[in-house]
Amino acid sequence: MEILEARVLRGHENEVFICAWNPSRELLASGSGDSTARIWDMSDANTNSNQLVLRHCIQKGGAELPSNKDITSLDWNCDGSLLATGSYDGYARIWKTDGRLASTLEQHKGPIFALKWNKCGNYILSAGEDKTTIIWDASTGQCTQQFAFHFGPVLDICWQTNETFASCSVDQTILVCRLGVNKPIKTFNGHTDEVNAIKWCPQGQLLASCSDDMTIKIWRMDGDSYCHDLRGHSKAIYTIVWSPNGPNAKLILASASFDSTVRLWNVEQGSCIHTLSRHTEPVYSVAFSPDGEYLASASFDKCVHIWSKQTGQLVHSYKGTGGIFEVCWNSKGTKVGASASDGSVFVLDLGSIWSQKF
Repeated sequence: MEILEARVLRGHENEVFICAWNPSRELLASGSGDSTARIWDMSDANTNSNQLVLRHCIQKGGAELPSNKDITSLDWNCDGSLLATGSYDGYARIWKTDGRLASTLEQHKGPIFALKWNKCGNYILSAGEDKTTIIWDASTGQCTQQFAFHFGPVLDICWQTNETFASCSVDQTILVCRLGVNKPIKTFNGHTDEVNAIKWCPQGQLLASCSDDMTIKIWRMDGDSYCHDLRGHSKAIYTIVWSPNGPNAKLILASASFDSTVRLWNVEQGSCIHTLSRHTEPVYSVAFSPDGEYLASASFDKCVHIWSKQTGQLVHSYKGTGGIFEVCWNSKGTKVGASASDGSVFVLDLGSIWSQKF
């Protein structure tokens, strides 16, 4: 196992909750409790790591004032030309890659907890404390449809197609809704506590959900009950991610829990393949490399670990200076970005290590 070195990016003045790589350029976006998002240029030509500061302001009495609210979510559109952010101030915003604000999306009554572009890039989906989800027209910034069917704050959302999505809530339910349809097309009941995260599998047929009830459940659109109930974690499960497999590969799901472990599951068999137990604090984030061979995990123990999916072996590690909220891979699978509680963002360059090895 190798100890990695990182390029540390400083500028945020508060904890950094989220980070995401641009799909087509070496730009890393980060979102913080300092009411800013930042875009860092991580291209090899740029040794200074220039940062664009995206200040989230609100209009008050004709003046623009800092919102002083956390950035809770961010997502690049499919070609990397626009960045959407969601904030505790209740607004979603769309930004250009040069840091200019393109539009402000105003309709939620309270904090936004999740935000995602669809594949086509014509709609943005958001979810909030106000118990609603909204589909926005990305070109106009207007609310296309608001869905008010949950009975508690909505914690996560995931597009199945360009017009159909799932949402999960504090109310313990998962709803599947479709643009133009004024009621849910599917309701999944079975969790006994808040549902923290949902993800459709790469083919879009299976939906995975994880909950404070310490279980992961797998659902199909043609069934009313879950088809798998994955148990093994001993505390709340914060998030899940599917391995980006080819059509004939096994369906593998990774889960991150407050019990300090990561688990890898063979979903077709409903069995746990590996329990990854080197973290010593809650694990907040897991991300597969684009080829699906490696898994990065990030914990409040300040460590990013990189594991082999095949063997469950720890391959690389890095210990930062703050508890880590999120970890993400660039599209080439050569760099891992992470964001931390002490305001730092850092990048691990695996490409140079792997090229030396092979």
